[in-house]
Amino acid sequence: MAVYAIKTEVGDTAARAFAFARQKTMYGGKRIAAGDTVYLFASENAGGAGLFARGTVVAAEPVAPRPGVARQTPRVSVRIRRTATARRPLGRVELKPHAQWDDGRPQTELNFKFYRQATDKIVGLSDAAAAFLDAHF
Repeated sequence: MAVYAIKTEVGDTAARAFAFARQKTMYGGKRIAAGDTVYLFASENAGGAGLFARGTVVAAEPVAPRPGVARQTPRVSVRIRRTATARRPLGRVELKPHAQWDDGRPQTELNFKFYRQATDKIVGLSDAAAAFLDAHF
């Protein structure tokens, strides 16, 4: 199974399950599938505070491209079941200092994928980034 992270607007961070429709994907995020692990970030752009949960993808459905639009970012609708709640904060404030893009650190990978282009999205993660995020649970 692969590991992903999603940063998006979340209405209720205490919920046991989440459904996110038509999410933009980048950095391999379009390959997300049922059974994969996903780290959930409440988007600061929508008033959230960053990492709040880890979950398992229950269902993932690619969204068909819109007709007549030449260049489109792949989108996916996902349903996620919470498996753990974050115990330590991790968001833009904690990741912003990690901007040396080629240093190979997991914090830098997360900063690059989520905040270099701050749109909400689903991204694929390296094993090192997943291990770093696990330390927050």
